[in-house]
Parts: sequence; structure tokens; C-alpha cells
Amino acid sequence: MIEKLKEIQKNSYSPYSHFPVSAILITKDGKEFTGVNVENASYGAGICAERSAILSAISRGYTKKDFQELYVLTPSKKIGTPCFECRQVLSELLEKDVVVHCCSLEGEMKDYTIEELCPYPFGEDDLA
Repeated sequence: MIEKLKEIQKNSYSPYSHFPVSAILITKDGKEFTGVNVENASYGAGICAERSAILSAISRGYTKKDFQELYVLTPSKKIGTPCFECRQVLSELLEKDVVVHCCSLEGEMKDYTIEELCPYPFGEDDLA
């Protein structure tokens, strides 16, 4: 999977941070949705790889109950984890037991469930 992530990472548009990130979201029916970070000179207009992959699956009709696991690769020897903006999206659009595999360029991997990454999620119940 890390080799796939490295190949996908080449599609990242990251001229400002020079920090290309790739993600692969796998559904329970075996489909793979890929994503990369896409930056913009107006920084807030960019999107992270994790959200790119998830939104691609959602736009094709998949829902929260359909997702099995997510792989994320950062361009570092150190294992990175999703940013907090992505964690908010993960906590709402993936079940709490979905595993996120965080990978390094060196091939190391650390796994977290959504519940571990987001122990105190903000959701629809908080809007009441």
C-alpha cells in the first residue's frame, strides 16, 4: 500500500508547503478512493488528502457505513497523523471503529481508530 501511496503522492499540488500528502480510502466492497493535498495561494481554499479521498467517495454515493479503512502518507521519515480539520471530517463521515493507517516514507505504520484520533468529537448533538 505504501508504494501506491508514494505513486499517488506525485499528484499533490503543494507549491507552498512542499509537503505532499496522499491518502487511500478503502470501502467495504473493496473500492479505493485516492486523494492528495491541493494547495492554493489563498491558503484556506486548499484541501487535505484525507478529505479529498473521503469527499470523492461521498460524491459517488458512498456513506459512513461503507468505509473500512484509510491510509495516509506524509513526505517524512516520521509518521504523521491527520490535521485537526481532517479529524473533524473523519469523526463525522467515518464510523468510530474505522482504522486510519498513518505511514512514513520509511515504510513505518501506526494505526489509530477514528475514536482514538477524535476522543471528543464535535457533532450534530452539539448543535442543539
